[in-house]
Amino acid sequence: MPKVPSPAASPPAAPLPASYEAGLQELEQLVAALESGQLPLDQLLGSYQRGAVLLQFCRDKLQAVEDQIKVLDAGSLKAWAPE
Repeated sequence: MPKVPSPAASPPAAPLPASYEAGLQELEQLVAALESGQLPLDQLLGSYQRGAVLLQFCRDKLQAVEDQIKVLDAGSLKAWAPE
């Protein structure tokens, strides 16, 4: 039966990007590498996992900005009606 590596044996996770833009750029590079079909299987899995982390990071940043905009507008958001 193959041994499953313990969490302590896993390589340390890469740090989160400094900004939304940096995270998005890294995510785009990962997607391009994944779509190329040139990555070895073990690197493909690691890239996919990193991509999932970056995707969540970017979603969280966008949600935080959206929440800040709602606070700034303080209920004055109105449906747009064309004239």
